[in-house]
Amino acid sequence: MALMFARIWDVKICKRCTVLVLMVLTMITISNGAGQKTSDELISRIDHLVYVTPDLNRGVAQIEKLLGVRATVGGQHQGRGTRNALVALGPTTYLEILAPDPEQPAPKEPRPFGLDELKKSKLVAWSVNSSDLEQLRSEAVRKGVPLGEVKSGSRLRPDGVQLSWQFTDPQAPVAEGIVPFFINWGDSPHPARTAAKGGTLISLRAEHPDVRAVRRMLRGLELDLEVKQGKSPALIAVIDGPRGIVELR
Repeated sequence: MALMFARIWDVKICKRCTVLVLMVLTMITISNGAGQKTSDELISRIDHLVYVTPDLNRGVAQIEKLLGVRATVGGQHQGRGTRNALVALGPTTYLEILAPDPEQPAPKEPRPFGLDELKKSKLVAWSVNSSDLEQLRSEAVRKGVPLGEVKSGSRLRPDGVQLSWQFTDPQAPVAEGIVPFFINWGDSPHPARTAAKGGTLISLRAEHPDVRAVRRMLRGLELDLEVKQGKSPALIAVIDGPRGIVELR
């Protein structure tokens, strides 16, 4: 009789353990699903990543070695002293390789993203696509996020197509580029359409010494970018390409 009660008790405990395990697994599944949804939403909003390099040919070679994709020539930014090359990372997302343009005279203002003093290629900024930039900037400033003024830019593609856009000035970086600048392409075709194919942006995360301040600003912009403590500001993109999944900093 005692043995029978012991077996019944063991069965009850096992059932309870099974229920508890299932509950925990369900919670984990729900949590992971929510995180993935947030990540997908963020990825869908990213317009492009900015990878700066002292020399465009060097930067293109570095990205090709890492990803296995050779970037398409973008064109010159007249008056800004820069030129670029592009790799598509999705239908409306791309990697911009940006460098000084030796064919242009030195611009009146410093080149963006510290290009004039740059010694080593690195990922320095990211951009989010948005429509009403003036309203967005006004709201951001009200929340304590000092986005740059809304300005206009243009570039002539090698095939003669003129691209034009508006953006919050990246010359005024927020949190050393961990907080993005915003861009609106208007009626121009998106650069990802003609950029070299083969890469897919999987995720983007960041590191910064002042995590609390950066997270506060990102929340103000409703951007769910993961930011962890780091000795210096850094953006880390995870990209899937012909050479597999790689990290770009």
